[in-house]
Amino acid sequence: MSINKLEQGLQETLANGDKIFIPYIMAGDGGLDQLPEQINFLAEAGATAIELGIPFSDPVADGPVIQAAGLRALKQGVNLSSILEILKQTKKQRSIPIVLMTYFNPIYAYGLETCIKDCAEAGVSGLIIPDLPLEEEGDLPELIASEGLALIRLATLTSSKERLTQIAERTTGFLYAVTVTGTTGERSKFIESIGHYLTELKAISKKPVIAGFGVSNPEQVKELSRYCDGVIVGSKIVISLHENKRSTIENLIQATKG
Repeated sequence: MSINKLEQGLQETLANGDKIFIPYIMAGDGGLDQLPEQINFLAEAGATAIELGIPFSDPVADGPVIQAAGLRALKQGVNLSSILEILKQTKKQRSIPIVLMTYFNPIYAYGLETCIKDCAEAGVSGLIIPDLPLEEEGDLPELIASEGLALIRLATLTSSKERLTQIAERTTGFLYAVTVTGTTGERSKFIESIGHYLTELKAISKKPVIAGFGVSNPEQVKELSRYCDGVIVGSKIVISLHENKRSTIENLIQATKG
């Protein structure tokens, strides 16, 4: 099942002595026809998996760079259905695991069962749904698991130890450790207790702990990776792809090697 593909990819990276690197890109930014080539580039550059953003009109967790990318994609008529269709068409041409980052509304509008089935058919390995709290998940975790997909939960700095333990126990694939209070976007530095926070999550999570939000340069990649299993980089990747500065992306990925 496809969850194995994600977990296998994460474990293989760690077993090689590297840290996990997951780039976030906005599906359809620059045109949906560009997506297969962008995925291929990131895979060849050494990414472990790819977090693929679904454009949405009210992206509450996203900062200005990712919001702008989403709007560019929406203006081209890109939606969840067209993204899944192109992923399905190109499934046999890629081996890197794909995780969708989407708000709950597009899944709900699509139809829960149909959406999850179509995700599985398109070769998607997991889902991140940042605006869906544990208490409101309903039958969705079972539905996602029945199709062999991971449901990746987010842990935040403002959550209690009890809450973080609950989230860590219920996450599948990996635990997404949010490293800032606020939305996505580049940060010049992190809070002093970030190492303690990530170390604490490592102690309570059976799944790999991957830090994201605010990571924008190789030094930050190395620093955060000392305390956890790897990083997710979004805004810097999105803007570098948009401006065709691909060496910037390659340098970020190289910071997780050995």
